[in-house]
Amino acid sequence: MPDHETAAAIIEHYGTGDLTARVSAALRRAGLDRGPVTCSDLAPLDQFHVRGLAATGELAQGLDLAPGATVLDVGCGLGGPARHLAAACAAQVTGIDLSQPYVDVARMLTERCGLADQVRFRQADALDLPFADASFDHAWTQHVAMNIADRDRFYRSIRRVLKPGGRLAIYDIVAGAASPVLFPVPWARGPELNHLLTAEAMAEVLRQTGFRQLAWADRSAAGLAWFQEQAARPPAAAPALGLQVVMGPEFPVMFANLGRNLAEGRLRLIQAILGAA
Repeated sequence: MPDHETAAAIIEHYGTGDLTARVSAALRRAGLDRGPVTCSDLAPLDQFHVRGLAATGELAQGLDLAPGATVLDVGCGLGGPARHLAAACAAQVTGIDLSQPYVDVARMLTERCGLADQVRFRQADALDLPFADASFDHAWTQHVAMNIADRDRFYRSIRRVLKPGGRLAIYDIVAGAASPVLFPVPWARGPELNHLLTAEAMAEVLRQTGFRQLAWADRSAAGLAWFQEQAARPPAAAPALGLQVVMGPEFPVMFANLGRNLAEGRLRLIQAILGAA
């Protein structure tokens, strides 16, 4: 697992304090403090990756889940993708995250969506998953690996808990041809927490850790088009629900830098489906 200092730095980067209170206040401002909510209602807050809910939907389509399939969401954040897999694909999902405040909010939002019978969350380390071998039909991870230096151990940990024939769905940021990365970005304020691999290096680590490619696509152009659409919108006040609720007032700068890094070829986006070899 990451050393204590590194784990603490990652948790601190993604926000500490009373996250549940901040999210509850944002729901009130958005008029969503009473009654049930949907995955679409929460998407501006809980889809913490480029292209948001659309990217989650595309990755889920590629994974092609059978109803009732068990899925491990590694680095689940606030649980948005896990809830989508439950609601749209009838999956049974377990989400893990390093941050206990994120797990607490994920549970709260899942109750609000009426999906607690299909989705559960726990605090855990992705490098030392607390599950028996061959526990899950499939695994899922979006925009998580950028913070993980020991990528070999990360993918081996996931491979261990997959059943024979299981699949791993990945949507991740990788290093581009240009350098360096311009900071801050959503996963790191500086190079200390930034552990990007090139697409080629990531593919090789996955091969060495027991995965075979079933589908592999560069989604950088779609990501860049999405950023351009966001930039073309008329200026407006920050929405009640948005990632700034979680990440704080620095998030607009992080978001802008992510778009610039993608436009300048410093970063790329990879979407992949892999089979357990």
